[in-house]
Amino acid sequence: MEQTIPVVSLADGERDPERFEAQLGEALRDLGFVAVEDHGIPQRVFDAVYEDFARFFALDDALKRRHERPELGRARGYTSFGVEHAKDRDVPDLKEFFHVGREVDPAHPRRAALLANEWPDEVEGLRESTLALFGALDDVARRLLAAVGAHLGVGRALLPDLAEDGNSVLRVIHYPVCDGFDAPGAMRAAEHEDINLMTLLPPSPQSGLELLTREGEWRPIRAIEGQIIVDTGDMMSRITNGALPATTHRVVNPEGEREARYSMPFFVHPHVDAVLEVLPPCRGDADPPPVRAQDFLMERLRAIGVAS
Repeated sequence: MEQTIPVVSLADGERDPERFEAQLGEALRDLGFVAVEDHGIPQRVFDAVYEDFARFFALDDALKRRHERPELGRARGYTSFGVEHAKDRDVPDLKEFFHVGREVDPAHPRRAALLANEWPDEVEGLRESTLALFGALDDVARRLLAAVGAHLGVGRALLPDLAEDGNSVLRVIHYPVCDGFDAPGAMRAAEHEDINLMTLLPPSPQSGLELLTREGEWRPIRAIEGQIIVDTGDMMSRITNGALPATTHRVVNPEGEREARYSMPFFVHPHVDAVLEVLPPCRGDADPPPVRAQDFLMERLRAIGVAS
């Protein structure tokens, strides 16, 4: 199966870093999306999390709702079907999901600012498999951010430092079988841009993801084993003054299929003390003002209905 977006090899980051940085940067500038191969995460690490959360989402609604944390802005734990909607849309997305954040030692200087995770005890081994995937994706994200920083001319340390011990989130999503939905215009995930710096999307067993090209056409992205799909979000767009855009994308309902879909994007966020300001090589005459990353995040979460 041939991919519909540019493909880069993370192994080139070691073999030929300048070539890799150029390929990665150009893909993100032109399309906002890129597929990354040779990332070093075995398929079994992804499969373990998919299997554990398939068991969780199969639980009765009452059991799942025991792990819902609206008082935390739904940044941890379970979020019920039909709660979240895209910005500027009233129709809820057709999904339920579970958020897992970073875990650090109790003595860590940023421990108090990181929300505690909610772990369902109904599924044995879920915590261990999920944290293993979180750590692996965090390592890949650090390497990608270093390459993006080099491409932008700010060095390899600045962007990884911005996300060091950051408020990154792994979201495991269940899109149920699409059948008999009443709301006109409802879809699994309506068109939107990601909020964060960068998103890493592990290979999904099912398709449905589409991006909006600069020409205004929806392009399907293939779900191919061995590839992580990477896109840049609004925070990255802000600090690069739009040089690396946040591309609109969506998850469509499959035609003629009666199959649930699972997905687990890893949203790379800055640390809690970070300020989003335009990087020196990207500055112009109409730069957006600096803003605390946490304030920017909360404003966007309120806009999509998961925080108040």
